[in-house]
Amino acid sequence: MSELVKEIIKAIIFGIVEGVTEWLPVSSTGHMIILNNLIHLNVTPEFYEFFEVVIQLGAILAIVIVLWKKIWPWGFGKTKAETKETFRLWGLMIVGCIPAGVLGVLFDDFFEEKMHTPIVVAIALIVYGIIFIVMEKTKFGKKTTKELKDISFKQALSVGIFQVFSLIPGTSRSGSTIIGGLASGFDRPTIAEFTFILAIPVMAGASLIKLLKYIKNVGLVFTSTELIILGVGCGVAFIVSMIVIHSFLKYVRKHDFQIFGWYRIALGIIVILYFSFLAH
Repeated sequence: MSELVKEIIKAIIFGIVEGVTEWLPVSSTGHMIILNNLIHLNVTPEFYEFFEVVIQLGAILAIVIVLWKKIWPWGFGKTKAETKETFRLWGLMIVGCIPAGVLGVLFDDFFEEKMHTPIVVAIALIVYGIIFIVMEKTKFGKKTTKELKDISFKQALSVGIFQVFSLIPGTSRSGSTIIGGLASGFDRPTIAEFTFILAIPVMAGASLIKLLKYIKNVGLVFTSTELIILGVGCGVAFIVSMIVIHSFLKYVRKHDFQIFGWYRIALGIIVILYFSFLAH
């Protein structure tokens, strides 16, 4: 098997993991850190950081397409009232993004350098897993907000504050916002949808910051192999994201989040065991 084929297979695996974990409350960053410790792309550290950003862009494109009718104010036979409601949704989105956006810009380098370790990921996976299970078993929070139009700006800010915790690798951006939403009175389908809407500016902003850093430090010169890896990873992340987003929105209409809590705990334990004993 040629080296190029090996790298393409790795890029496919990374794209699949990104496309699945970006939208489920299981921490995409945590999974990517773990995967990178198990399967190394034969590239420079700088290019790998760029690669992570590019496959995120594939995932962002997927959510924009899926939710385009809800987030675009015009067309689709929308009335003036519906257009006005869409602009209000934009306002909610901006309010929900401010806390994490501000702290992300200020402390991005700190979290990148100090917190991106397997043990931090493992602890965050387990702690959030326990929170999910406890919240669902105790039926914490009254689920009175059942549509996007019912969300208040106070609720949006509350979810945004919870989203700040997603800066810690392993917590999960969607996991943080879902917990914040459940605590703030959202029902499961509504907070899942609002979580995806919040992902658009947050992920796009974070990706832009990392892209600018890469361009400043390295430039935009790539080998043919690197371009193939970027295209494959991004394309796979996009396709898988489309499938996962539709499936997750359908799933939460009839099920709770306990299964993700148990998954997080199991994965956290595996990570601790692996990096404590098997990785040496």
